[in-house]
Amino acid sequence: MIRSKFLSVTAVAAAAALSLSACSPSSSGGSGESSAAAGSSGSAQAGGGDTLRIGIKYDQPGLGFRQGDAQPTGFDTDVARYVADKMGVSEDRITWVQTPSANRENALENGEVDMIFATYSITDARKERVGFAGPYFVAGQDLLVRADDTSITGPESLNGKNLCSVTGSTSAQKIKDQFASGVNLVEQGGYAECVTYLESGQVDAVTTDDIILAGLAATDANQGKFKVVGNTFTTERYGVGIPKGSDTCEEINDAISEMKESGEWEKALQANTEGTGYEYSEELNSGDDAELESCS
Repeated sequence: MIRSKFLSVTAVAAAAALSLSACSPSSSGGSGESSAAAGSSGSAQAGGGDTLRIGIKYDQPGLGFRQGDAQPTGFDTDVARYVADKMGVSEDRITWVQTPSANRENALENGEVDMIFATYSITDARKERVGFAGPYFVAGQDLLVRADDTSITGPESLNGKNLCSVTGSTSAQKIKDQFASGVNLVEQGGYAECVTYLESGQVDAVTTDDIILAGLAATDANQGKFKVVGNTFTTERYGVGIPKGSDTCEEINDAISEMKESGEWEKALQANTEGTGYEYSEELNSGDDAELESCS
């Protein structure tokens, strides 16, 4: 079974997590809802069959978004469904687990999820704690500002400005370290909170990857209020987070390659960014930065 591949890697951590949460209810059943932020350690194995617990974001329109009990939507979740299917796990055997940026490494280490599709940039620092397959997408960091703001044209123009990003993200600190040492950093728990701060004038810009910002600007509530600056300044390789030492890397990479070659990858991307004005970089997503991670 798919789940057994993860158990040998996370058994000790999962047992420790179970001992801490023995009195808490666990999530089970296909297409259910759980929260890594709340320390869920429930198994998705109900009634037999291959199952997967997949960590996603719930607050990123166009990528990973969920309201109430509705099925999650977005490019990340579409890729996750495709990969799961190629691994022999149907959509009704997936348990979706809300996995905020700040909790992604812990969720994998503690056995709360089997894999993560959550705009999870591959970095050397993260590789010390978790493994990665992919990338399944290559984005570029950008800025979201109010529609009438002409003073911010790129990261270098942020000195003295207030810049918002989410707790656990590396985006804002990267700007402070590399482009504008005088920027004031503001952290919030989610991108929706950052956009609320931007609208009210409490911050001057929000930073994360261009595709995330495009999704935020395109929601019904935000249309016409904000704009993406359109001056990307980093390369962000979105990987599939897996427990360190997991033997599922090759299987995931094969599924990603097949999705791209079949045309389903581009179809999913276009369906989730339609009407935003966003155009993905074909150069980034077919060049060296898109080369799949070694599974050795």
